[in-house]
Amino acid sequence: MKYLRIKKSADINRLFRKGERAYSPSLTVLYRPSAKLSMAVTVSKKNGKSVVRNRIKRLIRAAFSDTCDQLNRPYSIIILPKAADEYSYKTFKKSLASCFKKMNSCKG
Repeated sequence: MKYLRIKKSADINRLFRKGERAYSPSLTVLYRPSAKLSMAVTVSKKNGKSVVRNRIKRLIRAAFSDTCDQLNRPYSIIILPKAADEYSYKTFKKSLASCFKKMNSCKG
């Protein structure tokens, strides 16, 4: 499934203020229903230096594109990874699947 990227800081701030949250051991997902599926990844400096942060973003985007077809309807989503010693595609994919399950069961 194709998705759009959220790039405007106003859109990101709106999701931080008004979005609902779904938690998993390695990720926090902020979401709101929208007209089209869109996603942004924010990684803080707690996660490491720029090389590590960019790798995390690549892994999350790949995991998201593989699992986004599990969503029942389109959402605007921000994904926040939690600080860890090691990051893997498999972990992110599993965490996104569990968050999407929570999002689908929620009425909103």
